[in-house]
Amino acid sequence: MVLSEGHLRGTGEEVPQGPPPKSLAKGFETMSRVPSLSSPFLLGFDEIERALERVTKSSDGYPPYNIERVAPAECRPERLRITLAVAGFTRDQLDVTVEENQLVIRGRQNDDKTRQYLHRGIAARQFQRTFVLADGMEVLGADLNNGLLAIDLARPEPGRLVKTISITDHD
Repeated sequence: MVLSEGHLRGTGEEVPQGPPPKSLAKGFETMSRVPSLSSPFLLGFDEIERALERVTKSSDGYPPYNIERVAPAECRPERLRITLAVAGFTRDQLDVTVEENQLVIRGRQNDDKTRQYLHRGIAARQFQRTFVLADGMEVLGADLNNGLLAIDLARPEPGRLVKTISITDHD
C-alpha cells in the first residue's frame, strides 16, 4: 500500500502528485539566495561576497589552470604559482594585469583569413580568466614556456595585529 501525503496527515484525502501548479512554482523564481556571509558577527565582508559571486559566475573552464604552492627558497619567501595552458598563444596575444585586487589574464587570437581549412579542430579563441587577490598579494612576474603561462605571486606574511581601544569614562 502506498500512502499519500493526505493519508499521512490523517485527512485521508488524496494530494495531487507531480510538479506544483505554475502559480506556486512562479514564486520560487524570484526567491533570493541567502548570503553566505550574512552572520551578524561578520561585519564588512560585503565586498568579499560580491567578489565570490563574480568569480563563480565567470568561470567557463577555459583555459585550464593549476594553482600551486612554491616552497620558500634561499632568498625567496613562499609563493603561489598560477599556471595556465595557453597552447597556440604568443606573448603578444596575452595580457596579464591587476585591476582592483583582481588578477586578469586575457588571450586574443585573430583568425588567419589567408588560410583555407579542410578541417578546423583548433579554433582561434579568446578568453579572460580572473582571480581575486587578497589584500597585499603581489604579482612577481609571468613566464610563457612551451604553451604554459606561469604567474608567480608573493604571499604576504600574516601579521598579528593587536590594538588596545581606550574606554572613556563619562562620570
